[in-house]
Amino acid sequence: MNDRTVRTALERHWYASDAGDFQVEHEIYHEDAMLDYPQSGERIRGRHNIQESRFLQPNKKRFTVRRIVGSGDLWVTEFVLTYDGTPSYTVSIMEFREGLVSHETQYFADRFDPAPSRAHLVERVGEVTSF
Repeated sequence: MNDRTVRTALERHWYASDAGDFQVEHEIYHEDAMLDYPQSGERIRGRHNIQESRFLQPNKKRFTVRRIVGSGDLWVTEFVLTYDGTPSYTVSIMEFREGLVSHETQYFADRFDPAPSRAHLVERVGEVTSF
């Protein structure tokens, strides 16, 4: 699988995630894929369980991809995951095997104001953009 094909599959995955299309969203995963959420200490094994965990999530979700970078078997997506109107700045690291995701790790962070000590040095970045 070449890089262009993987990028297209990732774009399809994130578009389906935003649209709430759970079937298409999970086509990218191996049957035995693992999903890790280090901040909560959770690991979910298997495409079916990953899909079910997301289906059962009660919040209204929106996905806005900021960028996708990677090559070969390692790809990173930076995106904003908005739960019920509250943004969470997120990084997804996906490892591919045989053209499908075998392992994904997601990291989440909330927005915060610049520290007063550096506020005069920073440029405030506007709203997120889609891919």
